[in-house]
Amino acid sequence: MNAPSNAHDFLQDIDAIGRSAVIPTLLETIVPAIGMGFAAVARVIEARWITCSALDNISFGLTAGDELVVETTLCHEVRQFDQEIVIDDVNNDPTYAAHHCPARYGFRSYISVPIRRANGSFFGTHCAIDPNPFRVKDEQVLAMFRLFAKMI
Repeated sequence: MNAPSNAHDFLQDIDAIGRSAVIPTLLETIVPAIGMGFAAVARVIEARWITCSALDNISFGLTAGDELVVETTLCHEVRQFDQEIVIDDVNNDPTYAAHHCPARYGFRSYISVPIRRANGSFFGTHCAIDPNPFRVKDEQVLAMFRLFAKMI
């Protein structure tokens, strides 16, 4: 899953997220609360998607520092369009049923919300996936993700 890296390695971002005592707790809260098996904090820029922290109960295979080709991710679209993406079941979603990303990574449920720095600039995403459908288009789930993204 690793992509060729550009000049910037984002070690400072990965280390800052890794030093946080709060982020593992947030990920450990999200996964059982919504039932999905993978949750992550990702650094997302125009040309890169880097895992800063992840909780992986489905063997998706990403750990801190791992990278995906950004154009293959929905987080890329979250950054591009500056909006959340929430999918209960890809198979029944008119926008994403034929999208390349769920087919490539084998997920049916997906949620991703932007993470912003204190100055308002885009940092990355707080996201979760699962190969099974889950009800994530729920105001309580969205509120929790939004709150956790602010805390990050």
